[in-house]
Amino acid sequence: MEIKALGCYGSEFSKTDADGKTVTYNTSGFLVGRSVVIDAGTLSTSMSLDELTQIRHVLLSHIHFDHIKGLPFLADTVFGKIPAPIEIHSLEEILAGLHNHLLNDTVWPDFTKLPNSEQPTFRLSELREDDRQAVGGLQVIPVRVNHIVPTIGFIIQDPTGAVLYSGDTHETKRIWEVASKITHLKAAIIETSFPNDLHQLAVKSGHLTPRLLAQEFAKIGKPDIPLYVYHMKPQYVDHLTAEITALKIPNVRLLKDGQTFIV
Repeated sequence: MEIKALGCYGSEFSKTDADGKTVTYNTSGFLVGRSVVIDAGTLSTSMSLDELTQIRHVLLSHIHFDHIKGLPFLADTVFGKIPAPIEIHSLEEILAGLHNHLLNDTVWPDFTKLPNSEQPTFRLSELREDDRQAVGGLQVIPVRVNHIVPTIGFIIQDPTGAVLYSGDTHETKRIWEVASKITHLKAAIIETSFPNDLHQLAVKSGHLTPRLLAQEFAKIGKPDIPLYVYHMKPQYVDHLTAEITALKIPNVRLLKDGQTFIV
């Protein structure tokens, strides 16, 4: 399974580094193969038109803006250029929130009805919690996690292995229980947003710190699998990098925009 981090941070930000180069941090969106996307914080700004028209499925963890920001411009860009609707998959309440708060003909046109209701640009497709379902040649298990709005993580499997994607989460339980039973789990992609000294902010906003990351990752019971950390808030990247490195987790990797890895 090939996964590309189109964007992997918890906000959008640019800065100039010590060499005078501009460094840009993009919000979270991951391309699996050629046709499946996990979250949609970054899409059209990091993919060509040809690549965008190959997207057939979006796995949506929740409707916070940094995870849906790419959807309006995806619809605009591929409108009239795709043979069938792009399926957006999530729990019913998350899809209802997306429809009510974004694709509502006020904030943005309702692309679940455009160009027409029979062949729209987007089709909302309900996932059943904790139930294995087929999505674009993959097997997907959505599991609810602990965030401040309804949110799910995913266990995503193909014939060669499985990967855990945490979604945005604070301390939780069920998703680690499910992951621990997947014998061919090859990697975990887990959020970490704030440094340890902002623990109370992490609690209030439903996120992890490096200390909590270590605690939650240990619950999977597979300490040697690669751990890919995403959703770091850009203004804390240096601080988070030092604290995560100090954890001495054997195979921890800090994701960067544009990075591709094989699971």
